[in-house]
Amino acid sequence: MNLEGMNKMDLITVNEERCIKCGQCIKECPSYVLKMGEKGPEEVENSNCIACGHCVAVCPKDAIDNKKTPVAEQIDAKDFPKLNAEQAEHFLRARRSIRSYKEKSVSREELTKLVDIARLAPTGSNSQGISFIVVEDRKVVEKAVELTIRMIEKSPLKDSLKGLIRMYREDGVDTILRGAPNLIMATADKGYSNGRGNSISCLTYLELFAPSLGLGTCWAGFFEYCAAMKGSPMLKLFNIPEGKTITAAVMVGYPKYTYKKLVDRNPLEVTYI
Repeated sequence: MNLEGMNKMDLITVNEERCIKCGQCIKECPSYVLKMGEKGPEEVENSNCIACGHCVAVCPKDAIDNKKTPVAEQIDAKDFPKLNAEQAEHFLRARRSIRSYKEKSVSREELTKLVDIARLAPTGSNSQGISFIVVEDRKVVEKAVELTIRMIEKSPLKDSLKGLIRMYREDGVDTILRGAPNLIMATADKGYSNGRGNSISCLTYLELFAPSLGLGTCWAGFFEYCAAMKGSPMLKLFNIPEGKTITAAVMVGYPKYTYKKLVDRNPLEVTYI
């Protein structure tokens, strides 16, 4: 096809021979950066594309391309089977918070797979902005546990968590990261309004993916509490760059035990209006 058959804009390229002017790309665009022209979709003036890729992914004729989300980098969804409702329910319910881990550390290859999936999670207005720190060194993980305990001992939580502190100090039980060999943290720029929310979304993807690799995870709540304190020494321990902050964290490792049941939750409470 010659160039005359291509409708080119700053970001968008439309193959006029393939385009059937169905308008799906225009209707699906969350930022309203497209409009219908005589030869097909066109970019509006002063458009603010958020690089979500919806326009490229929804086109039934592969007629549209976007410099921010090139069609060549997208994967054809039809190549993968979809879970049915029963399979999806089992998949979600089978995920457990793992608090007992084997001594074996997770390989860098597997840890990389986890964070590579995490980066694909949905974020507010596709703002993303999340980086990851993966702790491979078990000694550093142990330092984080000790530091967390020290900070709790000086915090308003010290009385309510005295049992947790006692078990660590007297019995040598890791009540913070549960003996997990690895820790994964999400970081974002200080003052970034979507930092915490986007981090939760990313690490939730990571948690759901982990069992497919034979791994278990659990949110590191006490660690997060201490990492979020003003002037937290955790920033120095993990060499967090100036201007960045720790926004979320999960412990990672190989589960010591296997769960044989799908546990129920509290009864559903819902209101329809």
